[in-house]
Parts: sequence; C-alpha cells; structure tokens
Amino acid sequence: AGTGNCTQATEFSLVGFTENPATQVTLFLLFLLTYLVTILGNLGMITLIRASPLLHSPMYYFLGNLAFVNLCSSTIITPRMLFGVFLGKKRMAYAGCLAQVFTSTLFLVTECFLLAVMAYDRYVAICQPLLYPLVMSPERCSQLVTWSYLLGLTNGIGQTIGMSSLFFCGSSTINLFFCDISLLILLSTSDTTLSLAILRTASSLLGVPSILVVLASYVAIIPTILSISSAEGKHKAFSTCASHLTIVSIFYGALIFMYLIPRSDTSRGGEKWVAVLYTVVTPMLNPWIYSLRNKEVKEAWRRLRKTKRSWILTLFNFVKAKF
Repeated sequence: AGTGNCTQATEFSLVGFTENPATQVTLFLLFLLTYLVTILGNLGMITLIRASPLLHSPMYYFLGNLAFVNLCSSTIITPRMLFGVFLGKKRMAYAGCLAQVFTSTLFLVTECFLLAVMAYDRYVAICQPLLYPLVMSPERCSQLVTWSYLLGLTNGIGQTIGMSSLFFCGSSTINLFFCDISLLILLSTSDTTLSLAILRTASSLLGVPSILVVLASYVAIIPTILSISSAEGKHKAFSTCASHLTIVSIFYGALIFMYLIPRSDTSRGGEKWVAVLYTVVTPMLNPWIYSLRNKEVKEAWRRLRKTKRSWILTLFNFVKAKF
C-alpha cells in the first residue's frame, strides 16, 4: 500500500558499525570468536546440566533454560550481523526484519523473567532455606519457566503487531546491526500511536516488574549473607549471587539505557554499542561466569570427564578382547 506518492519499503538498510575495511575485518573476527564461544559455552552448559545428577536442582534448571535462551537470542542476531560485516550485505527484507523483531523481543523478555526467577530462587534458598523444597518444587519451577516463555511470546506477538501497523517510505536506514522496534518506530512515516503504546506497555508491565523482583530479592539477600557466621557459607552464598548480579547488571543496565531512558534522536548514536552488551556479550558471559565461579559445576564437569574416560577404556578393552 502507499501513502501519497510513497510506496511501502520492501527492505531495510542496517548501518552496522563502520565502513573502514580494516576495522570491519577486526570486528568480524572479534564477533565470530564471541559467537563461537557463546555456542560452545551455552551448549556445554545445557549438556552438563542434563548429564550430571549433581546439577539436577532448581537453580541449574533455570540456568539451563537461560543458556537455551542465550543460544537462541545470539543466533537470531549475530550470524546476520557477521554476514553483513563480511560480505557487505547490510540490507534486510521487510519479512526478515519482522521475523527478527518477533524472535528477538520474545527471547529478550523471556530472559528478563528468567533472571528475575533466578533472583527469587536465590532469595528463597538463602533467606528461607527451610521452605525451599516446598516453594521451589519441580512443579513450581516448571510453571515459572513456562510463564517466562509465555510472557516472552506475548511480547513478541505484541511488538510484531506494532511493527505491522507502521508504514515506511522508500528504503529505510536503521542505525543498528539488527532490526530494533524502537528505531523502527522512529523511522516510520505513519501514525506510531499503536506501536508506541505496545512498546511502552511492554516496558512498564514486563520490563519494570522483572527489575523490581531482582532488586527486592537482593535487598533481602545481602543483609542475610552478611549475617551468616560461617566464612565458608558466606563465601558460597556470595559467590553464587555475585555471578548472577554481574549478568543482571550488564543486561538490565543496557536495557534501561535502550528502552526506559528518554533521549533525543542525536544521542542515539551510542546505542549500537550498548545493544552489543545484551545481544552479544551477556549470552557469551552467562555460562562462563556461572561455571568459573561455581564449585558444583566444576565438580560435575570433573565427574563427567572421569565417566567418559571410563567408557572409552571399557570400549577399548572390549574391542581388544574381540580382536
């Protein structure tokens, strides 16, 4: 459809980071390495949690789902970004952009709620340890994760409807490396009332509550940790919470800058680097931060390697006996 002499855009141009060839090669190698580490780390975490009985607990159930979400969210954005940097193909079809808006906003909100659920899990474990088995039962954990995905799906559908209501005149340029709904609203040449209402409602009803759950949980957790008399118990509780707080600070800090802080159009140039934090950096850091600081993960990995060596030795002896 058209508005006046204007025709609806059939593709978007993603500006990316730089036009300098040398810098493009450096960024390509950097982001490729980051993506490979992300895939390796998150797949490894999912496999380890499923294979090790030592990690069959609510905290690692949530962490396994977080690793899956990180795997998906990174794969939605990073390969397309690498394709653009390496081949210079920075144009994306309208349908591809619409699909990216749906999937990226789906997993974005899902991750918000999974991080909130993990903060609540730590609150119950540290502040209400006697109630932990009852509050964090397998059924309750499954319900919390299911609701996280459903709320993410609701957001994805809502933002897709918002984008579908927008009209773009000619080939529109997005000053980012992926299709972001807030920038698409700015580019639109049509009435943005509906899409803005959906974005602000999602930020208020989905983003803000998840942040408040995290803050409320740690307001209760920190004094409890400080009151623990055992140095070992205090260190274990602090180590687990520090890993979660590191990820939460980077992830939510970037989201607050992107979607909750009002600013002029001229101040939006730094958004692409802020977006890198929650689309590229946190999916890579999540599994490594939790594993490097966690004795249970290290022990599970050690046992798994020992079991694999045992299997290989048994298979070798079997083949040797046969031949």
